[in-house]
Amino acid sequence: MNEPTVTIVGNCVNEVDLKFLPSGIAVANLTVAVTPRVKDGDGWKDGETMWFRLACWRQLAESVAESIVKGTRVIAIGRLSCRSYETKSGEKRTDMEIQVDSIGPELRFASAKVSRVERGGDRSTQHAPQDDPWSNSAPTDAPF
Repeated sequence: MNEPTVTIVGNCVNEVDLKFLPSGIAVANLTVAVTPRVKDGDGWKDGETMWFRLACWRQLAESVAESIVKGTRVIAIGRLSCRSYETKSGEKRTDMEIQVDSIGPELRFASAKVSRVERGGDRSTQHAPQDDPWSNSAPTDAPF
């Protein structure tokens, strides 16, 4: 996969649109506005706003739909992708989109209570890997 990886910090400008494909896979779409600050003499001013369409898939999509609302400042990391299509009137268009790998609220402007999402299957017989930061047991040699 040779898509460029990007990180953006901006404001969610719409409610998250969560849909399920016929296969049952969840997809959440949202738009994030990023307005850079640019030097203007001795001060600063807003630069030109850039709008990014973000797509989140599977469990991430469901978590985003539960956690992010219009106006939330977010940090998103993902792969920039290009999608070409033809409109009903026959015009060819191309959209740039970020396929999100990670997203969350920007904690300088909000607080968050994190809760772990359980994935499907019976976890009572599974063991967390030693490097799993969410495991319930700390290693015996932990410095804390």
